[in-house]
Amino acid sequence: MTATPAPPDGNRDGQAALLLRLAGPLQSWGDRSTFNRRETRPEPTKSGVLGLLAAAAGYAREDSLGDLLPLRLGVRVDQPGTLLRDYHTVSDYRGRPLPQAGVSAKGVQRPTSPAKNTHVTTRYYLQDAVFVAAIAGPTDLLTTLDQAIRAPAFPLALGRRSCPPTQPLSLGLRTGDLKEVLSNEPWQARDRTRERYARRLGRERGLGKPAYPARIDRSATVEDAQGNDIVHDVPLSFDPHGRGFTSRRVRHHWLSIPTGFRRTDTTNSPPLDATAHDPFALLGW
Repeated sequence: MTATPAPPDGNRDGQAALLLRLAGPLQSWGDRSTFNRRETRPEPTKSGVLGLLAAAAGYAREDSLGDLLPLRLGVRVDQPGTLLRDYHTVSDYRGRPLPQAGVSAKGVQRPTSPAKNTHVTTRYYLQDAVFVAAIAGPTDLLTTLDQAIRAPAFPLALGRRSCPPTQPLSLGLRTGDLKEVLSNEPWQARDRTRERYARRLGRERGLGKPAYPARIDRSATVEDAQGNDIVHDVPLSFDPHGRGFTSRRVRHHWLSIPTGFRRTDTTNSPPLDATAHDPFALLGW
């Protein structure tokens, strides 16, 4: 069964889901940071995805997010990528000593004492990762956001401005709940990753050739009011002078999804050993 595109007038209750393919050389989805360290979560945050949508739609940083906050998010990990640690140094282009992190009573940063002209920072990125994000909400709003993604008002980024996305970014609108549309959408990993998985599976089955299964298991995190986990990544405002966040509940799943291989092996393949356990097989490694 493949995902069903939403009709122009939406479904019966006026709800739909917008699917985004979040892929690029680098991504970084931080939910916390310090002055000299920028972390990334292993999958996109709601703050990052709503920020991408807001940029596409032309929101200013000070604009209200009231119409975007009720949207629900689900993220499927199609290709987890690897963690990259990037080494940075910071200095003042005018040759002046760097200011202190703290400020005076008048709100002015003092120079470092003794003078410090170079500061080391560490930043983390996900490299070669691919995610499918599903955003659920009113069909009219999602249709507008889909059009904005295809012709964005501002440049789009995968968490940070230095991380542009590859195309296609929008996969269009679908009908159904988050878990359903994420289960029905074909695997979006890169061709090289998919072929590597097929060759590895063929070796495990003793076929002497690649195996092309019809389905594969992928992990997903779905926003759920009754979820058993809490993440603190819901943006209340992107205003630089009044940024704020709150929490949401999520539920984690393993989803069986279509691989999208042009040909699939459904016969003449010995079954996998049910007693064998290889956690990396689920990651396609």
